[in-house]
Amino acid sequence: MTRTTESMTPELHDYLVAHTTPVDPVLRDLAEETLRALPDQAGMQIGPEQGRFMTMLARVLGAQSAVEIGTFTGYSSICLARALPDAPGALLACDISEEWTGIARRYWERAGLSGRIDLRIGPALETLRALPAGHAFDLAFIDADKDGYIGYWEELLPRMRPGGVLLADNTLSHGRVIDPAETSAAVQGIRDFNDHVLADDRVEVVLLPIGDGLTMARLTG
Repeated sequence: MTRTTESMTPELHDYLVAHTTPVDPVLRDLAEETLRALPDQAGMQIGPEQGRFMTMLARVLGAQSAVEIGTFTGYSSICLARALPDAPGALLACDISEEWTGIARRYWERAGLSGRIDLRIGPALETLRALPAGHAFDLAFIDADKDGYIGYWEELLPRMRPGGVLLADNTLSHGRVIDPAETSAAVQGIRDFNDHVLADDRVEVVLLPIGDGLTMARLTG
């Protein structure tokens, strides 16, 4: 037994991935193309075990609608949309890059998910604020500019259904959150976000050691 999470060596991570339901050719090819086309940004893509977790979570929740803030080349949106009903706009995807989401669109088409995903290009806060009154989500995923997380949280939480779940990525910031010498805006944004979520009495929260840290919060009201 152990009261702490095991350190994840590369070898242990390989074992973990090998004992998780494998990715299909669409996700495999998307990850490979992202690495070729955007080598400097490819690290922004979530890992296969996180993608599988998000798909399973959406299915366990019985999610009917979801939103993601930060689409990049579409890996996470595929993982989410696959678990949602085959209905127009079941997943609202928000991003500011036509280039990155151009890759995403091709793979959504290949996966047969284009009809389930409503892509909005532009600042995500503006997209959320323009939603009609009463629009509510079962599941949300934040994976965008780190110093903007609190703003996204505050716009999303009132738009979540009771019992809805909000996920936020990179909340360990490669361990830099506990390094007092690290003062970048991105890392400080994550620190502020983590503290903000912990103090929010509208949710119960756990920070999971998946990928670079995945915060999972459930709306209790």
